[in-house]
Amino acid sequence: MVRAAVLPAVGAPLEIAEIDLPDPGPGQVRIRLAAAGVCHSDLSLTNGTMRVPVPAVLGHEGAGTVVAVGEDVAHIAPGDRVVLNWAPSCGTCHACALGEVWLCANALNGAAGVYAHRASDGTDLHPGLNVAAFAEETVVSAACVLPLPDGIPLTDAALLGCAVLTGCGAVHHSARVREGETVAVFGVGGVGLSTLQAARIAGAAKIVAVDVSPEKEELARAAGATDYVVASENTAREIRALTGGQGVDVAVECVGRAVTIRTAWESTRRGGRTTVVGIGGKDQQVTFNALELFHWGRTLSGCVYGNSDPAKDLPVLAEHVRAGRLDLGALVTERIELAGIPAAFENMVAGKGGRALVVF
Repeated sequence: MVRAAVLPAVGAPLEIAEIDLPDPGPGQVRIRLAAAGVCHSDLSLTNGTMRVPVPAVLGHEGAGTVVAVGEDVAHIAPGDRVVLNWAPSCGTCHACALGEVWLCANALNGAAGVYAHRASDGTDLHPGLNVAAFAEETVVSAACVLPLPDGIPLTDAALLGCAVLTGCGAVHHSARVREGETVAVFGVGGVGLSTLQAARIAGAAKIVAVDVSPEKEELARAAGATDYVVASENTAREIRALTGGQGVDVAVECVGRAVTIRTAWESTRRGGRTTVVGIGGKDQQVTFNALELFHWGRTLSGCVYGNSDPAKDLPVLAEHVRAGRLDLGALVTERIELAGIPAAFENMVAGKGGRALVVF
């Protein structure tokens, strides 16, 4: 038996329950989780902002140790330390053929399958975002498993599976921040803190962190922020004042709200670049008029999973960690058990803390 956090239905509270996991079949891997991060995407799945087959075991940011492998699995073996990749690329769809593996049309196909059963009544359970990391153990496709490079603490390595790939990818792959540029980061949660560190690593000259909570200033500055702005209706004006009236070269929005996206765009200079990482609901409508789009010449782009290729980017991030440039532990403001996930969601909604990490 394995303990897991089960989402019985959209909008329902999580339930800690025992589940039955099968032995790994061909092309599958069984993993004992060391840790799993509590991401805003998990909250979006519980409230219906993003769709997920239910009942499901959520959790998509995880790391652990391989327990067993099925037939036809060659790149890992029992005892290996691994990071979960919740969006594996198929390698054959149109996006993959273009090299845009983060847009793979088939990446989430596995989430529709049944991967385990509730022990009490045999109810079918789906793996939320493919990997079901809110559990002591999980069984996943071998495509969802990446070997963890040496020298990285296994517990903190969970953050590499989403927050760090997303935040660092937003800076390096999407916004393409260059040394000496100015950057504003909206939202100082797990992804935002990763983004701040990535901007520092990229050599940004000024890094402005923006959040609704004044209490997050210390976290933001420790991650690399040179300035901190408490979000208000004057945020764009404050950021322009910090940059000689011009605005920043790059804004990265990690919240997913229409007003924040619009403010991020307004905070950039003429010709500036805004990357939207946050996942918002369909009701979050962002509006622009045709004249301002022409006049400002700014770029607004979406960013999925940091526009990253996890297999290629994970070794690069690991080198940053080993060299002391990237501090995974600094993203974590709370280490909890499975039963603490609902409270972590509440803190997220209230704008408190960085990343909560479930430690098994």
